[in-house]
Amino acid sequence: MRRTLLAAVAASLLGAAIAPVPAMAASMGRYEVAGVEGEDMLKMRAGPGTGYNVLLGLPNGTVLRVHSCQQTGPTRWCSVSLDRAREVSGYVSWAYLRKK
Repeated sequence: MRRTLLAAVAASLLGAAIAPVPAMAASMGRYEVAGVEGEDMLKMRAGPGTGYNVLLGLPNGTVLRVHSCQQTGPTRWCSVSLDRAREVSGYVSWAYLRKK
């Protein structure tokens, strides 16, 4: 009986660990890129810091979904995805985001 109970608990924990989590669950909401000067673009990076590769340049007005943010050194970096192409994701500086 005890072995069966332990097996059931282990199976349920394993199932919870591998179950997909909806992308919307962690979203802080929609934001737009703002404050980028002139012809410049906000750099979307592969990780939270300037040492990561640039994936994409985002002009002012680009709408993003912000999933989470973290402080790395003096900069607050946010995990984001494009609002209209959510499979495109990376990290941007919080300083250039404005609530939509």
